[in-house]
Amino acid sequence: MRQGHTQIHASRRDVAAALDTERAWTRVALNTVGDAVLTIDLQGAITYMNRMAEILSGWSEPEAIGQPISRVLLLVDSKTQQTTITSGRRAIEENRAVGLALDGALLRQDGSKLEIEDSAAPIHDRDGRVTGAVIVFRDASMSQVMLDRMAYLAQHDALTGLANRALMTERLSHAIGLARRHRHLVALLYLDLDAFKPINDSLGHAVGDSLLQAVAARLRDCMRDIDTVCRQGGDEFAILLAEIKKPEDATKVAKKLLAVLSRPYRIEGHELLITLSIGISLYPDDADDAETLMHNADMAMYHTKRNGRNGHQCYTTEMNTLPIQRRRTEPGVHRSLDSAQLFFNF
Repeated sequence: MRQGHTQIHASRRDVAAALDTERAWTRVALNTVGDAVLTIDLQGAITYMNRMAEILSGWSEPEAIGQPISRVLLLVDSKTQQTTITSGRRAIEENRAVGLALDGALLRQDGSKLEIEDSAAPIHDRDGRVTGAVIVFRDASMSQVMLDRMAYLAQHDALTGLANRALMTERLSHAIGLARRHRHLVALLYLDLDAFKPINDSLGHAVGDSLLQAVAARLRDCMRDIDTVCRQGGDEFAILLAEIKKPEDATKVAKKLLAVLSRPYRIEGHELLITLSIGISLYPDDADDAETLMHNADMAMYHTKRNGRNGHQCYTTEMNTLPIQRRRTEPGVHRSLDSAQLFFNF
């Protein structure tokens, strides 16, 4: 009997894990489409909003969750300026797919108006009962090319074209879900450019931006298609190794990055030399969720800086007991006599 209960519990855990993975994948997929998508329950409360819906409405998803649809998706007749019932409410009441029946505009959170096209369809459970509705809308004044561009910019860094922090967080959560299901490892590498600030301050932001773009290109060339390279902001990057077989695979990648990125960069007549500080954390060894994994990789990276920079360290629990301070004061800058090269000494 006990064995039967154990099998049932194991089966439930597998189903729950599969559902979590499916939800994570669905969220990633919906955040890459050009249309705004949101869902409501039977009471008309917001239960989900994708990134494009946030952009068009002016509401963030955390602000919108639980709010009535009539407040977040406030529609007015462009001619009479009278508010109207949303297509989502109609889809629930009529139990069918419906579209916007008038020349409508969305009254955004900041008070501005946006001409939109929208449609909605009821959501059913396995027994065919209506449980809510999904609403899809788009800016009627914009071309599809522009919508796709906005969706891309919502998830990518404008300077380097790499994934941004939001996309990295989603992909990391999805990778953890798959790893939990298929029992493999996930590694997260946090990278910080040593002595980037003196370059930026001495040679100007244009040179600094070009250097960041060159670093991003080298990082992208080093990685597999299934991996994700992200610019976290400033001179910090992160790399998701979605599927690795053993912890040593992550350290091999770190050593490769240290070698590749230490090669000289020639930018606007200057030869620039930089190094990296890298921190590594692993799922499931160091954390079982995306936020903790990111925190631990960040902590390991700053321990690398503390211990001399230009290297890598794997996260250990002992790091939690050691005080660490982010030091932004970088080593001195030395120019060669002809000013054609810029060297940074460590």
